Amino acid sequence: MPLAIRPLDLPAMPAWDAFVEAHPDGTFFHRAAWSGVIEDAFGHRAHYVLAERDGAIVGVLPLVHMKTRLFGNTLVSTPFCVYGGPLAVDAETRAALAEHAAGLLPRLGASAVEFRFRDAPDSDSDWAAGWAAGWAAGPPLHVTFRKAIEPDHDRNLKAIPRKQRAMVRKGIQNGLTSVCDHDAAVLHRCYAESVRNLGTPVFPRRYFAILLERFADCADVVTILDGGKPIASVQNFYFRNEVLPYYGGGTAEARHRAGNDFMYWEVMRRAADRGCRLFDFGRSKIGTGAYAFKHNWGFEPSPLNYRWHLAPGAAIPQNNPSNPKYRLFIAAWRKLPLPVANAIGPLIVRGLG
Repeated sequence: MPLAIRPLDLPAMPAWDAFVEAHPDGTFFHRAAWSGVIEDAFGHRAHYVLAERDGAIVGVLPLVHMKTRLFGNTLVSTPFCVYGGPLAVDAETRAALAEHAAGLLPRLGASAVEFRFRDAPDSDSDWAAGWAAGWAAGPPLHVTFRKAIEPDHDRNLKAIPRKQRAMVRKGIQNGLTSVCDHDAAVLHRCYAESVRNLGTPVFPRRYFAILLERFADCADVVTILDGGKPIASVQNFYFRNEVLPYYGGGTAEARHRAGNDFMYWEVMRRAADRGCRLFDFGRSKIGTGAYAFKHNWGFEPSPLNYRWHLAPGAAIPQNNPSNPKYRLFIAAWRKLPLPVANAIGPLIVRGLG
C-alpha cells in the first residue's frame, strides 16, 4: 500500500502514543502531548507528522520549529527533550519521514534539522545508507546514563558506589524527608536557584505546571524537606517501566545537607515501589559536574547519536554552554540576583531547547 504522511491531529493522538509505547525505540519524549506543551509554553510551532499505510500508523516524527533572534532558526526533534527522531516500522518509512523533515528547511527558511536519537540509527543498513545523503553526525557533546534497578531497596542502595552511598546515608542521618506531589511552585524555587548558580537561564514556572497537567498520568514532583523546609526538588516522568528524573535542583542548604543525593535516592526508592526497573538519569555534557555526579552513582555513559541535515552553507548549531563564546555570559549570569535571573531567564531559554 502507498505511504501517506500527514500532520498529527487531536483524534490521532491516542493512536500515536500507542505506536510509541509499542515501538522498541520509543521514548517518553516521543509522546504526542509534547507538541502542545512546547507550543503553549514557548510559542514555537510544532510540525508533528505521522506516516500511515492502509489506515494504520507505521511511523511518527515529532518536530518543532525553533526560531529566535539570539539562537537562530532550526527544526528539532525534539527541543527541550533529550531523545527524539523518527520512529518507524521499516527503513522506507524512516527515510520518508527524514525526507519530509529535510523538505521543510527551504519552506521555513531554517538552517538545520536536528534528530536527537538515543540509540545509533546506523544499525540498519538501509537507514545508514540514507544518512550518507546529506545527514551529518555532530561533535560528541552529550551522553546518557541509564541503569537497571531492582524491587529490593537494599540491593539498589548497595549498588551505589561507596562514596556516593555515604552521601545518601548522610542525608538519611540528617533527618531529611521527602514528599511526592505535583507542586510546580516549590519545584521552580529550588530549580531556579540551582540553574542560576550554574550560569543557566531558568525555565518559566508555567512550563513545569503545563508538564504536570499534560502528563498527569505519568509525572510527579519529589521534594526533599529539611525540618519542613524544601531544599531540593525534581520533576520525574514515567514511561513503560522507566523513571526519568528530569528537571531537578537544590538550594545551598541542599549541598550542605546532602539533599541532592538523598533526593535521587528517594526518586529511585519510590520508583522501584511503583514497578520501575530502569532509572534514566538523562543526558549530560561530557566533562561537566553533572556528568561526574551521575558517573559517581555507578552509571556508565552511553553516547547520544544526534544527527543533522543542513541547509546549503549552514553549520551545525553550537548553542551550548561548552561554546567558548558563552563563557563571559555564564560567568555574569551566576552573579545576577535571583529575582532578576528569574525575570529575564524565560525570555532567553525559549531559544535554548
